[in-house]
Amino acid sequence: MGMDKIEEVLTRGVEEILPSKEGLVNLMRTKKITVYQGFDPSSKNLHIGHLIGIRKLAQFQKLGHKVIFLIGDFTGMIGDPTDKAATRVRLSHRQVLENTKGYKKQIEQFINLKGPNAAEIKFNSSWLAPLKFEEIVELSSKFTVQQIIERDFFQKRIKDKKPIYLHEFLYPLMQGYDSVVMDVNLEIGGADQLFNMMAGRHLMKILKNKEKYVLTLKILEDPSGKKMGKSEGNTINLTDKSEDIFGKIMALPDSFINLGLELLTDLPLNLIKTKKPLDLKKMIAYDVVKQVKGEDKAKIAQEKFEKIFQKGEVEFKQKVPFRKTLIEVVENILGSKSKAKRLIKGGGVDINGKNIVDIKYILKGGEKIKIGKKTFVKVIPKK
Repeated sequence: MGMDKIEEVLTRGVEEILPSKEGLVNLMRTKKITVYQGFDPSSKNLHIGHLIGIRKLAQFQKLGHKVIFLIGDFTGMIGDPTDKAATRVRLSHRQVLENTKGYKKQIEQFINLKGPNAAEIKFNSSWLAPLKFEEIVELSSKFTVQQIIERDFFQKRIKDKKPIYLHEFLYPLMQGYDSVVMDVNLEIGGADQLFNMMAGRHLMKILKNKEKYVLTLKILEDPSGKKMGKSEGNTINLTDKSEDIFGKIMALPDSFINLGLELLTDLPLNLIKTKKPLDLKKMIAYDVVKQVKGEDKAKIAQEKFEKIFQKGEVEFKQKVPFRKTLIEVVENILGSKSKAKRLIKGGGVDINGKNIVDIKYILKGGEKIKIGKKTFVKVIPKK
């Protein structure tokens, strides 16, 4: 295995490798390792946040390593408390399994599920559900209350006098036990999952006297610093229509570009220095749609975007009186200044195909403005 390929897989999009990158490199050079990521089945749709991990799993598979796509159907009934200020609504096992029905179809264009070195799809209920109470107590004895309670979001709940339920304490224990049962060498996941993944490393050392490496991935965040995902309501689903995926990526602010390029594509990172933001976003959007839906649909999605949002051939028939600032135009359309502010700051307004988040943006007249997903207006030029 070429050192350059290993280096690329362990660098691009990677936040941290524990206990050391050097140790993992040496391990990968000497043996075929087993690597997994767990996916929370709280929705029927995987999204581009999930795509980051799916792509990383595919990269390990291409290097010849064993890949496991783990569906947390048991842990999903409890709900990962990570970064949650309040207890999550619990799902039934029937709801969880219903959510997972389409996952295979959503990942098979990225990860080989057949043939040599086929990846496995596993469900953690197969080993967590049969555990006896005495076994759970034994596993619990490997952690202290202090280890669990130190998590920042639990501390915040205590400070805010919000409840922490005992089953939430058990979540990292259960995720950690996944690693033990599957006897993995490496777990990957978002940087926000570090505590849960380290719980698995802790259990592996105690129960198997084995090192488990942990690789955290950078998180795709929106301009407000929130993780892009279903819990934050800003998802771009892999099941969305091609033109919707393309359009949603184009609607993201320019601050998204650097991470989007690194995490969602294999395009050269030095493009940031040579391409304009609009062109870069189009390249990212095209590449993502190509990966998810195929090149033909990517071409159609780009052509449709350029026709509608850049050339304005059809949708910009509605004309509005000249206003000095962007917020005045949006407020006029929405009928609410507060709604206008939220929409603009949230990245929901484009001017001439470019996303604008400045509510004080000065208009000259003649601009083509996209407000939300379905409203397209042209500002009458100033007389």
